[in-house]
Parts: sequence; structure tokens; C-alpha cells
Amino acid sequence: MNGRSQALINLMRGWPSTALLPVAQTKAASEAALSSPDIATSSSGLLYGPDAGYQPLREQVAAWLTAFYQPSSAISPERICVTGGASQNLACLLQVFSDPIYTRNVWMVSPTYYLACRIFEDSGFSGKLRSVPEDEDGIDIEFLESEISKSERKAVAEGNNNQVKLKPPRPWSKLYRNLIYAVPTFANPSSRTMSLGRRHQLVRLARRYDALIIADDVYDQLQWSASPRPSESSLERALLPRIVDIDRKIDGGAEREGADGFGNAVSNGSFSKIVGPGCRTGWAEGSEKLAWGLSQVGSSRSGGAPSHLTATLMFKLLESGDLHRHIFHTLQPAYAKRYRITILSIQKHLVPLGVRLPQPGREVVGGYFIWFSLPAPLLADEVATRAQEEEGLIIGQGPLFGVYGDESRVNLEREVRVCFSWEDEEQLAEGIERLGRVIHGMLEERPGARMAPSGAGAIVGQL
Repeated sequence: MNGRSQALINLMRGWPSTALLPVAQTKAASEAALSSPDIATSSSGLLYGPDAGYQPLREQVAAWLTAFYQPSSAISPERICVTGGASQNLACLLQVFSDPIYTRNVWMVSPTYYLACRIFEDSGFSGKLRSVPEDEDGIDIEFLESEISKSERKAVAEGNNNQVKLKPPRPWSKLYRNLIYAVPTFANPSSRTMSLGRRHQLVRLARRYDALIIADDVYDQLQWSASPRPSESSLERALLPRIVDIDRKIDGGAEREGADGFGNAVSNGSFSKIVGPGCRTGWAEGSEKLAWGLSQVGSSRSGGAPSHLTATLMFKLLESGDLHRHIFHTLQPAYAKRYRITILSIQKHLVPLGVRLPQPGREVVGGYFIWFSLPAPLLADEVATRAQEEEGLIIGQGPLFGVYGDESRVNLEREVRVCFSWEDEEQLAEGIERLGRVIHGMLEERPGARMAPSGAGAIVGQL
């Protein structure tokens, strides 16, 4: 069938469904914020904000994260810095905590959120981005340690010591020798979740090699049971502690003997996935020293905290409980339904053709994406082209998600990402069925290509 005769289905776009945006709640929060008696005072959202962000929001975020992640001790507001969203904050973190000469490399889990690559390159790291593969527990620690050790020896041999830096010393800043970038929970794009043991290993490695782990924790609240018949419609507690929680506590945390107080992890949070990307507001959590240092980035010192007016609206959403109810009573059930529609369609139409999914047997899944491997000899680029031309279907082919300049290190040529958050429910199953027709047709065209044996779909029911 010619794709031009069918309505386009876009399973590439990683946006929230417009039907799930909290329009009424945001309107109510806006009215409450703009009706506040202090709207014309120094605490107004219409004036310059304090460097670290709107204090009531910092307090609400700290309390909200404490309730969700349940760390051994409460998160203090001093660990929170309000940001202009995860992407803007990544750029600010690089301005304060990295140096394009002294910082050896940026180690990125591959497949990666590829748009982050440009942010790193804009900060002078072109040619210094390095791919780190994943296994079923997440980031490959043995590979990372081997490569980071080689990089360290190379830097020392080339004379890149503590004296070789582009940026001047500043009391609020620390320049890390290495950066590690990951999406640990319901990753974009791979949909994997890094295991608890692997998170501990990563923190200890970061400490050995003076690395800052930048963890995009933007999908954590979007979680649900993998069971097709769950006993609970929503899950109000985090699946795992964040990497920043682990760095805070193990072996004495950032205040342990001999440490400098900055820590080795920062959690990059955002309201984009749980309110709407137009908010351009988020938060970073790290040690108090790191959060303060981030607040001293030049753009915040000049203009005050970013998204200050929107921060007052996010405060009202949290204070009223509307955001909590929206996440757990609307988003989780709605996205869980979309996920199940998509995964059941994959089980029906793709798994019998030899498609494989990562991390079978998980009890909790979430996020926006499903990642899978195509059967040999199919290539994702060719399948994506045929899908759009023949079936009016857009998917994300694996090579899109390679680390810039180091794409060949991790083979993504047979990998595919589909998104279940954007299209309407009825389009999800239809999109996967269209993809199945393309894959089936391409396998029939290739002599020797074999489809999966009957019963191969059983593993999907465990996801």
C-alpha cells in the first residue's frame, strides 16, 4: 500500500499527548499566582528571581521529591536549583563544571539522547564525546572503566594536568576531569532501566576518576506495572533510588573524608514530561555546594533564575496537589494504557517476525518509548525509509541515536525506537501493524531470512 494514501502516523515524535496536558490546572495555577498580593513586591514572579530560583518552589520540589523517592533523610531545599528545563540546565552545568581542555571526555551511554550531543559540542567537546554500550543492567561498567583509564593515561602523557585549563579558578565552581551522561530510568531511547547494583558501581567509578554523572531523571514519575492486569492503577513511589541519592549517602557522600563537597552526581529534572514542554522549567539536585555553584552560572547572575514567572506557576501546581493528582490519576493510567496497546501489538505483529525487546521480565516499566532489535538481515535505516514510503509511518531508526563522532563503537544498525506518548491510542496499534507489514515484506524479499518460531512472543507478556 502506498503511504501517501494513508493518514500519517508518527511514532518517532517524543512529545506528550496534547489530550493529556493539564490545561485547566495550569490556568488555575496562573490565576492563583498572578492574584497573589505579593505580585508587585520583591518576591514577585514578574521581577528578577534569586540566583537559585523561586524559594517556595525549591521547598515544594524538595518535599515532593522526598515523598516520591523516600531517601533515608529528607531532601533539603538547598540541594535544589531551579532551571530553565533539562536541556538548558545541561548547558549551564557544562559552563560551571567542565573545561573543554582539562575535561578529558564526555562518556555517553549509547544509544543516547542524541540532541544532547549538540549541547556538549556547543561547550567545546566536539571530538571528545565517547560511546559507552549498555547491557541488560544498564551502562557497561567494565567497558567504561577500561576506556576512561586509557583516556586518563593519554591525558597525563600529553601533559593535561591540573594546570591546563581554559577557565579561571572560581570559588563556586569545580572542573571535573570527566563527564558521564545517562538517562538511568526508562531511558530515551533504549527504554532500559539501570539496575541498583550498576548505579552503585557507577558512583564509585565516578569518584575514582573525578567524574560528574549527569543523570536525566525526567521520566521517573511516568511508571506503571508491566502486568497487563495490574492490581494498582498508579505507582506513587519511585522504582529505584536515583544516582544522586546513592552519591549522597554511600561511604559518607560528598562530605566524606578527602572529598571536596561537590559530589559526583547531579539529577537533571524537568516539568516538560509531567506538565508540558512549553513550561521550560525544571530543577537540578546535587550537593548543596554543587547546587549553589550551578546558581552562579553567568546567565543566572545576570538575569536571575531562568523561567522565574513559570516557576511561580509550578509552585502553585505543587502546593495545591494538582500536579500530584495529574501524574498519578491521569498520566500514569493513560500512558500505561498506551504502552500496553503498543506492546500487545508488537507481540502480535513483530515478535513472530523475529523482533527482540530488551530487559524481559521487568515488573515496572515507564517513560515514552519502546526499543527493539530487528531480525537479520534487516537494517533500521532501510526499514524506516520503506515504512514512510509504503505505509505512511515514521519511526526512529537506531543510527539516529549514536554518539556524535563515535557512532561506530556501538552497533545500532538493527535497532528501532517507537514512541507511544504522542499519537492517539487507536493509531498506536495501527502503526505497529503497518510496521509489521513492512518487516514481513522485506524478510520475504531476502533469501535466507528467517522469521521467529511460533511462541517467540511469550517474553513480551512479561514486560
